[in-house]
Amino acid sequence: MSNTTVQHYPCFIDGEWVNASDGASFNVENPADEEVWATVPDCTTEDAEAALQSSLAAQKTWQDLPAIQRARYIMEIVEALKPKRDHFAKLLVMEQGKTLPEAYGEFDDTLNYLTYSAEAARRIEGKIFPSENPNEQLWINKVPFGVTIGMCAYNYPLALIGRKVGPALVTGNTIILKAHEATPVTASEFCKVVEEVGLPKGVINMVSGKGIDVSSHLVTSPITRLISLTGSTRAGQAIYKSAADNVAGLVLELGGKASFTVLKDADLEQAADAAVISRYANCGQVCICNEMILVEEEVADKFTEMVLERVKKLTVGDPMGDFNMGPSVTGVGITRVDQLVQQSIGMGAKLEIGGDRPKGAEFERGHWYSPTVLTNVTRDMPVAKEEIFGPVLPIIRVKNYEEAVSIANDRDEALSCYIFTQDIKKIMHAINDLEVGTVFVNKMITGYIQGYHSGHKHSGIGGEDGVYGIENYLQKKVVYFNYN
Repeated sequence: MSNTTVQHYPCFIDGEWVNASDGASFNVENPADEEVWATVPDCTTEDAEAALQSSLAAQKTWQDLPAIQRARYIMEIVEALKPKRDHFAKLLVMEQGKTLPEAYGEFDDTLNYLTYSAEAARRIEGKIFPSENPNEQLWINKVPFGVTIGMCAYNYPLALIGRKVGPALVTGNTIILKAHEATPVTASEFCKVVEEVGLPKGVINMVSGKGIDVSSHLVTSPITRLISLTGSTRAGQAIYKSAADNVAGLVLELGGKASFTVLKDADLEQAADAAVISRYANCGQVCICNEMILVEEEVADKFTEMVLERVKKLTVGDPMGDFNMGPSVTGVGITRVDQLVQQSIGMGAKLEIGGDRPKGAEFERGHWYSPTVLTNVTRDMPVAKEEIFGPVLPIIRVKNYEEAVSIANDRDEALSCYIFTQDIKKIMHAINDLEVGTVFVNKMITGYIQGYHSGHKHSGIGGEDGVYGIENYLQKKVVYFNYN
C-alpha cells in the first residue's frame, strides 16, 4: 500500500459530522502491511456527552413512532447499503484484514440482521392476563429501554453494527455506536448511509476514541439505559461493574473457548473439514471458532493426519487476493497468540505446522501468523486454557466422551462447543451435559439470524439474534387497568 492517500473519517453526532472537540485524532492501519490509510477523531468525554444529549433528545419522538414506521427507516438503510456492497467489502478488507469473500459475507450478514429486525416490527408482543376482579385487565406491555450504547468488537465491524442497530431501533431505542479503536472507519461510513436516508437526528450517533475515557463516560452516564457489548470477557466484566451504579440494562456477548469433540464413531471426513473451517475462518478471530480439538484416542492419529492434510492446503496472503486467510487485526493480538504457542511448546506441546510468521517479502510487515497446529497438548497448557482468538489449533487426545466433557466444562467461558458423533444417546447427553450457550452437533461454524447467540457463565448475559434477541432490547411495563 505504498503511496497510500490518508483520508479522515469524522464522527456523527446529532446529524452532523464532527471532529474531537480538542482536535485530537489517531491513525488507522491496514493490518496487512501496517500502512496508515485513515485517521479518525480521538473523541473527548465532552463529545461523548454531546452524543448522549442528542440521543436523549431524540428518544421520546423516536419511541412514539409506530414500530412499522421505525422499520421503514431501517429498510431504507438496507436499500441504501445494497449498491455499496463492493465499497464496504473492500473497506472491511483494508480495515480488518479478512479476505474479500469473507468481507462480502459480512456485508450480506449485515443486511440480514437489519432486515430481520425490521420484519419484527409487527411481532413485538405483549400479554393480557386475567384480573382478580371484574371490570379489570392486567396488561404487560413491551417498551424500549431508552438511550442505548452499542459497543462493537473489531472482528466484525459492520455486521455487529447491523446486529445492534436493527433490534435497538425497531424496538424504539436510540443508539450511540462506539466503534473499536482498531476498526472505526466502517462505523463512520455506515453513518453516511444513515445521513443519506434522512434518519431523524440523534437516533443514531457515532463516536470513536482510543482510550477508555469515552467508553467509560458512555457506560456510566445516567442517560444510558442499555449497553450492548460484543467483546472480551474482561471488557464485559469492567462494563458490568461500571454500569452497576446506574443499574443499566446489559446485553453482553463475551469471550469463548469452544471445544471441538470428535468421538471414535464420527464421520471423520466431515469432522476434519468442519474443524479446519471452524478454526481458521477470519484468521481465527470468531468468538465461536473451534478453539481446541478433543479427539478420542482410537481415532486420534488418523484424525490428526486428516486435519494436517487440510491445514497444509490453506493459503495465506493479500486478503484482496485469492487466499484462504489474511492477517490478524492487531499486532498485539498476534504477539499474544505467539506467546501462547511458545509457552505451550515449552511445556511439551509438539508443533506440527506453522508457529511463526509466513516467509516472504510480502509478510515482512503486517500482523501475520501461519495456520498452526499443535499436538501432544494437555488441558493445563496455555493454548488449552486461554482463548486464542487466532489461527492456532491445539489437539488434545481424550480417553472417552466423559473426559471430553470434563475438559470442555472446566472453564469459565461458556459460549459454544462442537461435537461429532453418530451415537444419538451421546448427542442427547451432550446437549444436556455441555455448559454452553450453543451446541453444534455434526455441524461446522454457523450462525442463523433466527437463532439466538448467547453465552453462559462468563461468556455473557442476554444475547442477540432471533426473537429472543429482539426481546433483550425491550423491558416490560405492567398496567393494572380498572374500567369499572
